Amino acid sequence: MALDRAVIEELRHAVGREYVIDSRNDLRIFERDASIEGAVPDAVVLPATTAEVSSVIRVAARHRVPLVMRGAGTGLSGGAVTIRGGIALQVTRMRKILEIDPVAQTALVEPGVVNQELSLAAASHRLFYAPDPSSQKACTIGGNAAENSGGPHCLYYGVTTNHVLGMEVVLADGSVHWVSGDAPDRIGLDLCGVLVGSEGTLCAITKVKVRLLRTPPSIATLLAAFPTIETASQAVSAVIGHGIVPSALEMMDQVTVGAVEAHYHAGYPTDAGAVLLVEVDGIPESTSELMAAVRNVLAENQGYAMREAQSPTERDLLWAGRKGAIGALGRIKPNYYLHDGVVPRSRLPQILSAVGEIGVHYKLPVANVFHAGDGNLHPNILFDLRERDVLPQVESAGEEMLRAVVELGGALSGEHGIGLEKSAFMPWVFSADDLDAMRRVKGALDGQGIMNPGKIFPDPERKSLHLAGRTGLAVEAKWW
Repeated sequence: MALDRAVIEELRHAVGREYVIDSRNDLRIFERDASIEGAVPDAVVLPATTAEVSSVIRVAARHRVPLVMRGAGTGLSGGAVTIRGGIALQVTRMRKILEIDPVAQTALVEPGVVNQELSLAAASHRLFYAPDPSSQKACTIGGNAAENSGGPHCLYYGVTTNHVLGMEVVLADGSVHWVSGDAPDRIGLDLCGVLVGSEGTLCAITKVKVRLLRTPPSIATLLAAFPTIETASQAVSAVIGHGIVPSALEMMDQVTVGAVEAHYHAGYPTDAGAVLLVEVDGIPESTSELMAAVRNVLAENQGYAMREAQSPTERDLLWAGRKGAIGALGRIKPNYYLHDGVVPRSRLPQILSAVGEIGVHYKLPVANVFHAGDGNLHPNILFDLRERDVLPQVESAGEEMLRAVVELGGALSGEHGIGLEKSAFMPWVFSADDLDAMRRVKGALDGQGIMNPGKIFPDPERKSLHLAGRTGLAVEAKWW
């Protein structure tokens, strides 16, 4: 149902007439993120300042209108989908890097700053921002904080929450607050720890203060091939078992390697059952010793065709293949369903075997590309939406894969969040008391329930995992 015209006028008064979108055709641009969910908002509002965000939220609270925060729309769990209608609060106009302090090694940024732009700006001070999702050329820092995003280099450096020092946030009543600070051992409640990863259900993020790190003087990057995905998985456990924690330890299966090599020509061996991309950094002497040790462990575990990048250009090409892997899979099928679960590293062979069996059972191709070092699995179920009744099959396969993850002692999400996609599965890993405690936190900060409603918690109003039947909307091909 469309918003009352009086509400639209209040929103226009808050941010300017040209920054409120309510035309049905224009709203379709904002109907989905990078998941397979979709629902058209009643209005899109593009604020430019914290004061404007506060004003918009006050309007939403006054009229009890659902409000969903939205960054670049690269989220993979339906977190930015307006399933209850209402307002999509798009923060991409708030894209200033407000300060980089090279002495304190911090940066203060607005939520619409693109992840990679922050590291590029920090590079002139020989600093970098560690969390690096594969979508880092597009995803925004505000969205990264909301989802507690990870990335290939988070094995060693940690995920977003380990690098957020403080945030300016707007709560559901429109009040503005600064939470946490610069000290690692903060006194009092860790509200920043509560709000990072809350997926827009507790607040709107309007500024983020992050920790920057010194650019390591030496980086070594190695590509290694393995006869099977099982032998590659065993090699991952062996590397960590030898006390080596690389800055990145990534895996791609044969399906993914074939698609990536056809697109990027990065020199990936297409005859391999799987490949590992391993990176270590530090001073030159330590990286040389570490990489030699890594080579020995990989060779002992059937690794072959090992190739170390000999220049920054070659390193960038190897990483371009890894970070562009999802888009390259469009060569196989036009649509994909990308899942996100975590298992203990020692269980990688079992979960990958289960994923393969599920794909065969449903007659759906599955490509695996994931953060092997921390067991963060990303099976890509490839499909063509033009095939009759394929979407329910895809979703059933995805559900079985997540069930297998949980049965092997894993978690529902490593970095993509729960959102809409996995909310129905929360009782698999949390008791009724656990969920009640979470809901009470939600109620304390958002008493009216207007902030991103229908996400994270099981929703009795939703009878199925997807919205395609209810909205009549087609799922579009994903190329990013």
